[in-house]
Amino acid sequence: MAGSSGGHGHTPAAWTGVIISFIGFCAASVFIVAANPIGFWAGTALTLLGAVVGGVMKMAGMGTPKETAEMTAAREDAGAKARARLAEAR
Repeated sequence: MAGSSGGHGHTPAAWTGVIISFIGFCAASVFIVAANPIGFWAGTALTLLGAVVGGVMKMAGMGTPKETAEMTAAREDAGAKARARLAEAR
């Protein structure tokens, strides 16, 4: 499935959640090296907040859309055609 971007995180919800989590991870890393426990726990909380924000945005419709029955049928039909072409080539 090279070249397919079928739901591999290319959504506003995924990008926002990852960016917030990454900033929190970086902050927690800096504060743990600086021996600042309050800053470390704040960074850890920010990391977890990224997951919550991403989940809320997904529920709000900014995530990957659910596959419809029509999409599933089209995908299965395309797969069957590809297998038939491969069988003919042998």
